Amino acid sequence: MLLHVNGHDAYAYTGAKPFDPSLPTVVFVHGAQNDHSVWLLQSRWFAHHGFAVLAVDLPGHGRSGGPPLPTIEDIADWIELLLEKAGAGNTASGEKRVSLVGHSMGSLAVLECATRHPARIARAILVGTAVPMPVGDALLGAAQNAEGKAIAMINAWSHSPRATMGGYAVPGIWHLGASRRLMERQKPGVLHNDLAACNAYANGFAAAAALTCPALVISGSRDQMTHPRAAAKLAAAIPGSRSVVIEGAGHALMAERPDAVLDALRSFIAA
Repeated sequence: MLLHVNGHDAYAYTGAKPFDPSLPTVVFVHGAQNDHSVWLLQSRWFAHHGFAVLAVDLPGHGRSGGPPLPTIEDIADWIELLLEKAGAGNTASGEKRVSLVGHSMGSLAVLECATRHPARIARAILVGTAVPMPVGDALLGAAQNAEGKAIAMINAWSHSPRATMGGYAVPGIWHLGASRRLMERQKPGVLHNDLAACNAYANGFAAAAALTCPALVISGSRDQMTHPRAAAKLAAAIPGSRSVVIEGAGHALMAERPDAVLDALRSFIAA
C-alpha cells in the first residue's frame, strides 16, 4: 500500500489483506537500517485475525521515498501523519483504535508518537528498547565511513549465541545472513542517520512518564544492544506498564523467537 506523506511515497505492508480503516489498526515500526519485512509473521497474523495492519517502511528505507528522518521526534510526527492519511483510528465516537508496535529505533518513535499524539493511540508496544539508546563513537564512525564494518558489528551484536551457532527454529533459515542482506539493501547513509537519531534522543523518560495509554515492553534475555535491565528501567518509568522477557533471545527478537513475540503481542493487543 502506497500513501503520500510529506511529499513522498510511503510504503506500508498490509499483511496481504486490503487495508480497512474501520478495523482496529496495528502499526509496526522497524528499527535502524531495516524495513517492514522484519515484521512479516506478526503483521500477517493480525491482518488475518480481524485487524487492519500497516507495517511501514520509514522514509528513505525500503520502498518509501524521501530522505531518512534525522530525529526520533521527526519519525514520531511522520507516523501520526501516515495514520491520518490512511484514516486509521478516525472514529465518530472518539474511540482509540490504533496499537503502535516498534522495535529498537522504532520503539523510541512509538514511545514519542504515543505521547505527542495520543488521540488515536490505544496501546504502545516497545520491543528491544532502552532509554537512553546510546551509540558508541566507534560504531557511529564506522557507519559513516565504513558501512560494511558497521553492519557486521551490529549483526554480531544483534543475535544471541544460540542464533550465531545455528540454533534455528526453521531449517534452512540463516539469521545472520538474512539480517546482513536486509541491512545491505538499504540506501547509503541511512545507517549513520538512524544510529545518530537513536544516540541523540533525550526525551525518553519524560515521554515515558507522560504516556497515558497501556504499554508493553518486550525484551530478550540475551540482548546485547538494548540490555533487558535498561528495558526494565524504562518499563518502570511508564505508569502501569507490563513487561515480557523472552528467554534466550537477542536483539533480533522477531527473527530469533517469532512465535514468542507474536504470543506477547496477541495477549496484549488481541485481548
